[in-house]
Amino acid sequence: MKKSVALALAAAASSLPSASAFTASRQLLPTQQQNNHVSTCTLYAEAPKSAPATKPLDEGTHDELMYALGVNLARQLGDVRPLVETSDELTQLCRGLLDTVAGKLDEEGQRDLLGRRGEDLNAIIVERANAIKQKISSAGIAMLKEMSENEETATLETGVVIHPLEPGPDGFGNGVKPTAASSVKVHYHGTLPDGTVFDSSLGGDPVTFPLGGVIPGWKAGLMHMCEGETAMLGIPSEMGYGEAGTPDGRIPGGAALFFKIQLLEVLSAGIGGGPKLVGADGLELGKGGGGLLGADGKPM
Repeated sequence: MKKSVALALAAAASSLPSASAFTASRQLLPTQQQNNHVSTCTLYAEAPKSAPATKPLDEGTHDELMYALGVNLARQLGDVRPLVETSDELTQLCRGLLDTVAGKLDEEGQRDLLGRRGEDLNAIIVERANAIKQKISSAGIAMLKEMSENEETATLETGVVIHPLEPGPDGFGNGVKPTAASSVKVHYHGTLPDGTVFDSSLGGDPVTFPLGGVIPGWKAGLMHMCEGETAMLGIPSEMGYGEAGTPDGRIPGGAALFFKIQLLEVLSAGIGGGPKLVGADGLELGKGGGGLLGADGKPM
């Protein structure tokens, strides 16, 4: 998938470390559907919508082939619309792209323009990227708060919120639990606060991995689940990817994460079911939502 320009810029504005700086516990969760990731950048800016092609293209023609070349180059560049706020701004941005690609603005003209306006350009990129990041962060905080106030959820000391949905074969809280040293087999579905899917195993094979190799929020949540259970996890930014986000821009800095997880099997280092989760009303949790919930808390 192409890199999201706006989110990459937001990460850069937050002093994003290189990929090599991340430890195993901060890596992205494994996935079977890397090509199904949805870019989030257009969801946090009121960018103008794309206009349709002005002239229909006949299939198999040379014109269509050249149009496809342009589409391919645009996909490699990524979505730039979150960096503009009006249709006039988008027009000028496209004009700059076309003039440069077509050679209308030569190398000397490019250097002169960027030399004169480079400082202003950097300032507006940082300003708008930070605004995108703030919207994402605020939305996540609000969703976690709403989720934690549901009497069917429990909030851990780490801030991770757990909403049990479906029990395992022995009922909620009974059965084999993973430990920090366990490897597990799961199905999962991960979204950002607006419901944008950034990672999912649904529709494919279950995923197997050690809990020592995932983000802290996953580890904390899974260790409170028993084999066979399904739950919704709300993970604060600091228990996910923090202010840095991910190097590829799929998860922006400051983003809370929401996962629907089905713990299919504890493959190693499991223990018996332990203390029950207690909800906001002080009662033992044992009533599920009957199905899978999305990031908005509604049935999927």
